[in-house]
Amino acid sequence: MLAVAIKLLLQPLTCLAVRLLESHILVSRRSDQEHGAVATVLIIGASRGIGLQTVKAALAAGHSVRALARSARRIPIDHPQLEKIAGDALEMATVRRALSGVDVVTQSLGVSASPESILKPTRLFSKATRVLVTAMEEVQVKRLICVTGFGAGDSRGRGGFLYSTVARLLLGRIYDDKDVQEWIVRRSELDWVIVRPVILTDGPKTNAYRALVDPRCWTCGFISRADVADFLVKQIDDGAFLHKTPVLTS
Repeated sequence: MLAVAIKLLLQPLTCLAVRLLESHILVSRRSDQEHGAVATVLIIGASRGIGLQTVKAALAAGHSVRALARSARRIPIDHPQLEKIAGDALEMATVRRALSGVDVVTQSLGVSASPESILKPTRLFSKATRVLVTAMEEVQVKRLICVTGFGAGDSRGRGGFLYSTVARLLLGRIYDDKDVQEWIVRRSELDWVIVRPVILTDGPKTNAYRALVDPRCWTCGFISRADVADFLVKQIDDGAFLHKTPVLTS
């Protein structure tokens, strides 16, 4: 009993120490990457949400960006380093063409909130990811930064009773497919990072977020799409989170 009590008392302190260490590493990494190498980045799901914010962040960091989305031509950005490709991420030929000359891929797919997305199963995430992984392995593009969400994979049930219950009721079918999506990425031969943001907001970039890889420290919270995009772009030339599944939270 005494050992159990000591463990329960020490766990919050252990989690705090891990958070401080991870935050320090993230801040140090930001400084180190200010002069990182320029890359050609394919952003899948680039027309809105995290994808659109990633386009902006990657261009601001000096990278060349290829933006793939069905509505790519409506992306409200014009930049000499931006190429817009209107196409379907489920089509192998389209994805192969988009991968030509690319160094890194970020994938941040989403579905519109609707009764259909709540009530009907989806295979968008798993099908698009299977196409992408197959194409990347064929053309030998190695680095994949994939956005899923807090509650996918082994983070399921980690957000507390309320978050987990609501997530399963409203997004259960979506997260079932995100589980498959993560499984496909994990089984691949790619240099992958799976990024799991918590509840998303449209707030500004703050740089005050944390990337938590220790499951003992995973907790629900809020994070802006701009901060998620900031993290994704920093993974373009950073291997610290390679083959890891960081949870992003403020």
